[in-house]
Amino acid sequence: MTSNAPIGVFDSGLGGLSVVRELRRQMPDERVVYFGDSANAPYGVKSSEEVRRLSFDIVDRFVTMGAKAIVIACNTASSAAGKQLRATYDLPIVGMEPALKPACDRGEGKPQHVIVAATALTLRERKFGELMDRFDATNVIYRQPCPDLVEIVEHGKLGERDLVMRALHGYFDEYDLATIDSVVLGCTHFVFYRDYFRQLLPGSTAIIDGNAGTIRHLRDLLAGHDALAPAGSEGGVELHNSDPSRAMADLATQLLNG
Repeated sequence: MTSNAPIGVFDSGLGGLSVVRELRRQMPDERVVYFGDSANAPYGVKSSEEVRRLSFDIVDRFVTMGAKAIVIACNTASSAAGKQLRATYDLPIVGMEPALKPACDRGEGKPQHVIVAATALTLRERKFGELMDRFDATNVIYRQPCPDLVEIVEHGKLGERDLVMRALHGYFDEYDLATIDSVVLGCTHFVFYRDYFRQLLPGSTAIIDGNAGTIRHLRDLLAGHDALAPAGSEGGVELHNSDPSRAMADLATQLLNG
């Protein structure tokens, strides 16, 4: 592992660009290679076996490119394949999980009412079940799959406010939102909806995602391996996608720099 080698970041599609934005903010000296698997999106409705196969194919690509570390910028792929990837490859691999602990810790001992918005596969995987087991005895936690939110991002319709708000109301109107302490954005696509969630939710409801914590963990891992890029290095982001269309490339650039 060399400090000047790139960091590989991948997602089922474009959602992981929200993680790259945070990586670029915290670690501007690093070179990043991003792969979005939009041709196979969404992962959240696939089987765990299929998500693992796709994830291994992408990580093989990064290893061939000489990546020094990999970020699975996808809660679904982290749940389905993270453990197996770390057991197979001899380099730091950082996954993601819904930020349920920060949401529950906000109560400082007082029970919290938390909605975890994620893909159906993330919410039914054993990894999330084990996370739930740590907190659901003393908190009220609701699992809310939101598949349309992935599709809206992937089809470049994030700016269509009426469409987005209809989708959000369809998922969240069943809750008494005045009683909800936090909504956890358990899919990296959903981070792009933060302003919309703020319009939907009471001002007292926190909106929590795991992007900043994931990148802090990556930075600490690389520092421990003496593998951070030297200060002043020319960082940057190289974008790749399994959908080779110009429209997808333009959308990825827009989301990265938006």
